[in-house]
This record gives sequence, C-alpha cells and structure tokens, in this order.
Amino acid sequence: MAHGTHDHPGERAHHDPIRLLGIRDTPLSLDEVFRAVGDRAAGGTALFVGTVRNHDMGADVDALSYSSHPSAEMELRRVAENVVANYPVRALAAVHRTGDLAVGDVAVVAAVSCAHRGEAFAACRQLIDELKHEVPIWKHESFSNGTEEWVGAC
Repeated sequence: MAHGTHDHPGERAHHDPIRLLGIRDTPLSLDEVFRAVGDRAAGGTALFVGTVRNHDMGADVDALSYSSHPSAEMELRRVAENVVANYPVRALAAVHRTGDLAVGDVAVVAAVSCAHRGEAFAACRQLIDELKHEVPIWKHESFSNGTEEWVGAC
C-alpha cells in the first residue's frame, strides 16, 4: 500500500476500516460497536443509536417488528464501502436488529471514527441515512387504534 511522503505512520488506516457489520435477531450492544471503531489515530468518533419510539404518524405504537431480505448484509456492506470511499474513515461499524422489539429497544447502531470530528459526523450521517434508504429492512408497526403498517427500508 503506497503512502504519500507527508503521511504520518499514525495516520495510516488499517487495511479494512469496515470492522463490524451485522443484521441480528438479538439485542444490540453500544459498547461492542464503539469498541469496534476504536482507533488510536482517530480524533473523533460519531455514534448513532436508533431506538423504537412509542409513536409514529400521530398514532401510539403498541408493537414493532423488523424483518430483512437475505441480501441485507450484502447491501449493508455496499453502503459501508460507499461511506469509506467518500470519507477518510479510520473505522466503521453498523448493526441492525430484526425480530420483535419493544418501545425503547435499540434498533440500529452505527459508528464511524475519523481523524477529525467533522469527518466522523458527516460519514456517520451518510452511513445511517444510506442504511435507512438502501438496506432491505422492513418495519411492521401495530398501533393502539388497531391499525398496522409496513414501512420499507427501516
């Protein structure tokens, strides 16, 4: 791997900054994701945590379930690779939950570490936004008024 003459050895990225990706039917750990993006050359780490809220579109949510297409992890990797191509990422991790979740449960955790905070914030925002719009994960909500709804891609 070639490096410019001005690179400091401490600034060189690991060979693969994508450290952790997953679609899981078990509870997610913020600590696991945060540890996965730890990097001694990172000056900033942005961590996003998405939780199940008790309402959506003006209705009270009673139950929620996520399901995913078999290609979801492959699409998640594609999204991660896109973020790495657009930002100087030191380390990246993202995990999404499937199955039945309760209000307050953690549904998704995404984190990015970069040399500088601005890059970390921007890269993490792209990661979670593209995950939400491009990874085939569907949310099924049941409302207290007896109605239910499927919502595509998170």
